[in-house]
Amino acid sequence: MTVNEFAQDVHKNAVAHGWYDAPITFPEVAVMIHAEISEAVEEWRSGNPVIYGTCALSPENCKFSKICDNVGHPSGADTAGNCKPEGVAVELCDAVMRIMDFLAFMGVDIEAVLMAKHEYNKGREYRHGGKRA
Repeated sequence: MTVNEFAQDVHKNAVAHGWYDAPITFPEVAVMIHAEISEAVEEWRSGNPVIYGTCALSPENCKFSKICDNVGHPSGADTAGNCKPEGVAVELCDAVMRIMDFLAFMGVDIEAVLMAKHEYNKGREYRHGGKRA
């Protein structure tokens, strides 16, 4: 699956789950992306593993056990025992998927833009001219 195909699939899922029932604006999307970044910070501040599964009710059925540092983390699964991936990496991926969703919605060729920007960045000055952050 290409990046653009993945983004289309993410967008299709977002539509199916009601995120486009009402017209969506860029500021709304930016706030949702920021919320995911904030959730990543909270995971880090809480000292949680980078990736863990909330499979407390049925860790043996966790689909994410191959990527999770701590399957069965005490934050728990849902009442049906379904596993949910959590952690800094997961929240950062949520932010990436929010970005990809909106870019797919706008019809952007994400792969072309990523490559163009990466090539441009390769020729930039060290720390973009001495910026501190």
